[in-house]
Amino acid sequence: MFDMIEREIARDAEIAVRELIEAARLTEGQILVIGCSSSEMIGQRIGKNSSMEAAVALYEAIAPILAEKGIYLAAQCCEHLNRAIIIERTCAEKYGLDPVWVKPQPKAGGSFATTAWEHMTDPVAVETVKAHAGMDIGGTLIGMHLRRVAVPVRLSVSKIGEASLICARTRPAYIGGPRAQYQTEEP
Repeated sequence: MFDMIEREIARDAEIAVRELIEAARLTEGQILVIGCSSSEMIGQRIGKNSSMEAAVALYEAIAPILAEKGIYLAAQCCEHLNRAIIIERTCAEKYGLDPVWVKPQPKAGGSFATTAWEHMTDPVAVETVKAHAGMDIGGTLIGMHLRRVAVPVRLSVSKIGEASLICARTRPAYIGGPRAQYQTEEP
């Protein structure tokens, strides 16, 4: 039965990440933040039944797609690490983010952040990012890691495994008043 859940997670995740990349018009060098409750993906209550197997299924489905597009993954840790972010050191350097001294574990950071740490080339933890798009899998509250103006994105899938899925893209803020003119295309 667990293999079936893992296959479902991988299938749904692949569809979702491809659709979000397209809807958000993510480009090389941009950041996609993913918050994930592995417990919720397997039908349990958030924080109660962490599953490395579910986290690995998710990571292995999305990582090759992000690598192919040159998009940085920002894996959000759980509340026990104040929702710190696991990213590649090159991403931290590009965006001027200072690493913090912590390494996620399944029960302190979460299974997905731990999996990302174990699979990334040169992972570091940072306190926050300003991601260009995000996926919240299972109600992990990623909003603090998105750029200021977030726009909901509806995909053809609404769940990853058993976990609810909420996605967002970001855009620059509209400023000015009645005389302001805006670009016809969002950057």
